[in-house]
Amino acid sequence: MSLVYVKNKLNGISYVYESIGYWDKEKKQARNRRKCIGKLDPVTGILIPSHKIDLADLSSTTKKRGPIPTTQSQRNFYGATYLFDSIGDKLGITEDLKKCLPETYKQILSIAYYLVLEDRNPMSRFPKWALTHIHPYGQDIPSQRSSELLGTIGEDAKLNFFLRQGKRRLEKEFLAYDITSISSYSTSLNQVKYGLNKEKDSLPQVNLALLFGESSRLPVYYRKLPGNITDVKTIQNLLADIDFLELDKVKLVMDRGFYSEDNINALFRNHYKFLIATKTSLNFVKRKLNEVCGTMVSRLHYSSQYGLYYDSFMMDWDYSETKKRSGEVVNDSRRIYLHLFYNDQRATDDKIVFNKLLDSLEYELNSGNRNPDHEKLYSKYYEIRETPIKGISLIPKQEAIVAVEKYYGYFALLSNGIKDPLEALEIYRSKDMIEKAFGNLKERLNMRRTSVSSEENLEGKLFVQFVALIYLSYIKKAMSDNNLFKDYTLQELLDELDVIERFEQPGRRHRIGEITQKQMYLYKCLGVESPT
Repeated sequence: MSLVYVKNKLNGISYVYESIGYWDKEKKQARNRRKCIGKLDPVTGILIPSHKIDLADLSSTTKKRGPIPTTQSQRNFYGATYLFDSIGDKLGITEDLKKCLPETYKQILSIAYYLVLEDRNPMSRFPKWALTHIHPYGQDIPSQRSSELLGTIGEDAKLNFFLRQGKRRLEKEFLAYDITSISSYSTSLNQVKYGLNKEKDSLPQVNLALLFGESSRLPVYYRKLPGNITDVKTIQNLLADIDFLELDKVKLVMDRGFYSEDNINALFRNHYKFLIATKTSLNFVKRKLNEVCGTMVSRLHYSSQYGLYYDSFMMDWDYSETKKRSGEVVNDSRRIYLHLFYNDQRATDDKIVFNKLLDSLEYELNSGNRNPDHEKLYSKYYEIRETPIKGISLIPKQEAIVAVEKYYGYFALLSNGIKDPLEALEIYRSKDMIEKAFGNLKERLNMRRTSVSSEENLEGKLFVQFVALIYLSYIKKAMSDNNLFKDYTLQELLDELDVIERFEQPGRRHRIGEITQKQMYLYKCLGVESPT
């Protein structure tokens, strides 16, 4: 059963008919029986029944395809959620979510919109926001319902979404990889462990690994890890995850926490291009630094663009691989590029930090409050003498101190694909976007400390926040590319668009409120058409 609207050309009145389909056996075709049930008020558009009918029954009938007529007049904020709709269409987020989670994708989108638009607000504020905004689900999502929703987001659906998104935009760009810690108030979750908390928080934690596109500046993939796993141990599983994403030419950017000989060998073994920071204390790095320390800091090696000195070397990497079946160890060499850099300001900062460390060591020794963790440092940097009359006297080991300070201001990058040191530096510096992404997750998307009490809810919450992070990252990239941050903060830009309203009246098409030239310009900068 459906409703059919017919306008009388003579008197201009729209009549409403109840249409019921049936099969005509004689003519062997589908037919319809129509029954007039009333007309639309020409002013309000409200149905005026021709006889007593149950309007509740009409709302459950199959509607004519097309926009669903509203039954009451309303006005809602629309400008910002329209922006999210457009971004979702442009990046394929809406289509991919619909295919992966057809029953719940609208709720997921609405929660993601709320997280981006309402800075740091908890989900308890969602009902108030939903009442005043046009959004995909169009209804309130009570707290109990949102918990149920998070628990229904399965692993297959998430991986399918990552795969679909990856195929849309990951052909040529480097992928920045990093890990952050997320503190948790819950101790019942399996992967919540005490570990090296990067926020210096005393709570147990889970770790979150994130892959980010270097040029698109959009998140690609994430994985939850136990809180006591160190960065260097995650590369092998990362490579397995990347195989799932079916990327043809993988290029990874990582900081020095992921460096190890085993990891470099694994990257070579999987034929992945990489750019990774390394410690200057590594023997092969120190050997090169000792060769160039006297000549590198010169005008010939200075970059005015980056304000530092640089040099580069092609080297042989001692590659080693153990065959899985035979256990045979294969040794070979691989070509690799070592890029060295020196920055005066960095050298000054390093010396200040080092001298603060020496100050604290001297205070601990002189006060008698020795730290067991610092015993090696005491003996490394000081000759400690103690007499009954003079007490403790400290003599700095100058050679040891000079040996440490010798490499201050230097840093190194290692790559098997980037020959140009300044190109390598530019790509590595862009990795700071992943630090900003972690900041967005923890601050704006309210993920610094999680209080969910079940594995399913934590997994679902992370996924919804990851979806929100895609929208947030796209907007921030567009703002940066168009130099909008000089005039707006992210929240100010969203507020500028959010005030645009959409008006709805029964029996009429919706219409958009006034849009200023400034708002049109912002939509253009963000890469979407203004709403009409």
